[in-house]
Amino acid sequence: MNEITRRQAIKTAAFAGAALTAAPTLFAQTNPAPITAAPAASGPFTLPKLPYAYDALEPHIDARTMEIHHDKHHAAYVANLNKAVAEFPDFASKSIEDMLKDLNAVPEKIRTAVRNNGGGHYNHSLFWQMMKPGGGEPKAEFAAAIEQNFGSVAGFKTKFTEAASKIFGSGWAWLTLDGKELKIETTPNQDTPLSAGRQVLLGLDVWEHAYYLKFQNKRADYITAWWNVVNWDFAAERHAKLKT
Repeated sequence: MNEITRRQAIKTAAFAGAALTAAPTLFAQTNPAPITAAPAASGPFTLPKLPYAYDALEPHIDARTMEIHHDKHHAAYVANLNKAVAEFPDFASKSIEDMLKDLNAVPEKIRTAVRNNGGGHYNHSLFWQMMKPGGGEPKAEFAAAIEQNFGSVAGFKTKFTEAASKIFGSGWAWLTLDGKELKIETTPNQDTPLSAGRQVLLGLDVWEHAYYLKFQNKRADYITAWWNVVNWDFAAERHAKLKT
C-alpha cells in the first residue's frame, strides 16, 4: 500500500468510527422523550387514570397527544388546585363539583385559581370518559332526546361542530342538560357549564394542546376525527341520571 492509499484508509476508518460514535445520539433524537407526569402537590385532589391506553384512540387521537395531555396538562391542573386549597383546609374538604357550582363561596384569594385549575381538573376528568375506542352512535332514549332537541343526530353534530369551530382561542364546546332541555354551548378557557347551573353530558376540548401535535392548526380536522371516538354510552348514562 503506498503512502496516499494508506492515508486515505486511515481517514476512512476515522470517519467511520466518528459516525458510529455519533449514531446513538442521532438516532436517539428521532425518538420522543418519555413523558413524566407532573408531580401533583399533596392534597385532596388526584389525577385520575385514563380508562384506556394512550394509543387506544388511534388513529383519530394520537397516543403522544394523549400522553402529554393527561400526564402534563391535567396533572398540572391537579397540582395547582391542591396548592391553592392548601391555605384553606376546611374548604378543601369540598368536592370539586361543589366548588365550581358556587364560585362566589370560594375564598376570594384562591377563587381564580379554583376557577381555572379546578375547572381544568373537572373538565378533563369528564373528557377522558367521554371518549372510547370505536366510538359509535347514540341509541334509544338518548338518541330520541337529541332528535327532539335538534331535529336529528346529524343535525346535532352539525350544530355542535359549528360551535366548536367558532370558539376564539382556547375553550370547550358542550352538550349540556338544563332541566330536561339539551343545549349546545361553549365556554372559554377552563370554565364549565356547571358554574352556570347546567350539567355536562358531552364536551370537546379545543385548546391547541388537545390536537396540535397531529392536526397542527387544523381544528376542523380534529373535530371531525373526534366524532369517531365519542363515548355516547357515557353521555346517555349521565342524561338518564341527571335529567329532572
